[in-house]
Amino acid sequence: MKWKEKYDAWINYPNLEKNLREELTKMTSVMLEDAFYTDLQFGTGGMRGIIGAGTNRMNIYTIRKANIGFAKYLLRHFSDAKTRGLVIAYDNRHYSKEFAFESARVMASYGIKAYVFEDLRPTPELSFATRYLRAVGGIVITASHNPPQYNGYKIYDENGCQLVPDLADEVIQYVSEVKDVFALEIEDSDILIKQGLIEIIGKSIDNRYLELVKTIQINKDLNKSDLKIVFTPLHGTANVLANRLLTECGYKNVYPVDSQCIPDPNFSTVKSPNPENKEAFNLAKNLGEKVNADILIATDPDADRVGIAVKHENEYKLLTGNQTGAIILNYMLTNYKEKGILPEEGVVYNTIVTSNFGAVIAKEYGLDVESTLTGFKFIGAKAQEIENSDKQYVFGYEESYGYLISPFVRDKDALQAILMCVEIANYYKQQDKTLIDCLDALYKKYGYYIDSLVNITLTGKVGQDKIKRILEYFRKFRPKTIFGNNLVVEDYLHGIKYDKSGESKLSLPKSNVLKFILGDGSWFVLRPSGTEPKLKIYVGVVADSIDIGENKNKQITQYILNRIEKLK
Repeated sequence: MKWKEKYDAWINYPNLEKNLREELTKMTSVMLEDAFYTDLQFGTGGMRGIIGAGTNRMNIYTIRKANIGFAKYLLRHFSDAKTRGLVIAYDNRHYSKEFAFESARVMASYGIKAYVFEDLRPTPELSFATRYLRAVGGIVITASHNPPQYNGYKIYDENGCQLVPDLADEVIQYVSEVKDVFALEIEDSDILIKQGLIEIIGKSIDNRYLELVKTIQINKDLNKSDLKIVFTPLHGTANVLANRLLTECGYKNVYPVDSQCIPDPNFSTVKSPNPENKEAFNLAKNLGEKVNADILIATDPDADRVGIAVKHENEYKLLTGNQTGAIILNYMLTNYKEKGILPEEGVVYNTIVTSNFGAVIAKEYGLDVESTLTGFKFIGAKAQEIENSDKQYVFGYEESYGYLISPFVRDKDALQAILMCVEIANYYKQQDKTLIDCLDALYKKYGYYIDSLVNITLTGKVGQDKIKRILEYFRKFRPKTIFGNNLVVEDYLHGIKYDKSGESKLSLPKSNVLKFILGDGSWFVLRPSGTEPKLKIYVGVVADSIDIGENKNKQITQYILNRIEKLK
């Protein structure tokens, strides 16, 4: 169907939401084409897009269409889907609550019970609740750290894990079969609540979830009266539970950034609500300097990712996701060994774009390390896969500030990460050390791992075509050496590994990703974002000093950018 035909169907629908109709009447032809030329697609993080009118926007009708597809998928796979139901959570964004209850109403129209949280809740709690209530699936309405004009929709399986590609593709097929989103008649939420098809949940789930989060503590009897903590949820969902968690675990000096504890959908105090960005810590840093805090903690809006900055030599230094992951892993394994509880068949999971830093540490302690494709759903699936085997899940993490310590949740969990990072900071403070001291010691022992990420934003159809051309070029461009190093190329789209001995098969699922591995341990990856119009370029190196490592990283990055610049 052409975009004008889609537009006509919308504008001629007599019961179209008033605000959407008003928006359509104010849009230019160019704006209308962008709103209707395609349908919003699922990516690595679910469905995410700009809020507004049109098939390429987030609104109650695209939400309705997605839920019809998911409902059909659930009914096909679970004979007891209607009674077991599914769980729905939502964040602080514009229309999140409306989209959550619209999802519940669609599910109810198919006879599937929906458990909906009473208010904002972290994404990892949704994962936990799905498992705890033995539901057949889950939904989170969130756009994570995207700008305020965005919202999104993520779906989970019965194990509390985001759907892996094969299953998501099946949902997508059902979604694509929905031809008329206006045909479905649904009841009001109040009626469905009275009928028992929507049930509001909250505090009892919070209590059990936090009980389990507390179990990750290793040295929980340490004195906690001296450590000073500044915390900001960046206007998102972690505010209530994170502050409660730290208080109940005995931390006396927790200073919330009050202006960012407000669930503001416009994220008024930050340019981007992303804990990866140094600027997101500005207000936390100001408060930290005022109260002389030891550690600053920030979570993204749906509280599945966490960033930390630590005071070292009178300056707050932001740690990368790779650095934090290595510190957590080293602390866990060192203490497990001291306490005699280091698993004999333990496994650590990371992704193909995660630094080798943590992997080297894990192997030092005799653990296996497995790398998955980007997207925490793959780590969650691995946790499920080994649940009843001799192998033991120890830790899973990715470079983009996502960590999971205990797999009672099957997604990255900022609440677990907060508690562990605070414990580690407290542990080292009692030795008159900071996490930077810890990091420096690890560098001296294992090598200086320097990692970087470059995002190239390429919007619209033209931008997507450019991303395809870039990947096609690098897919064909396979030199045997770079900077005098032998080169190994892993093409995840075609499932082939190229090295000096020839070709071999890769075991991971297909994905449009390329990884280039140099003989000195350096590597780089090209990957289109699954949720934003970006090409992501990851670079990782290891060297004998920070200066050498940073210089090597810059050389490789410039090598890639020079070749991209030449492409028209």
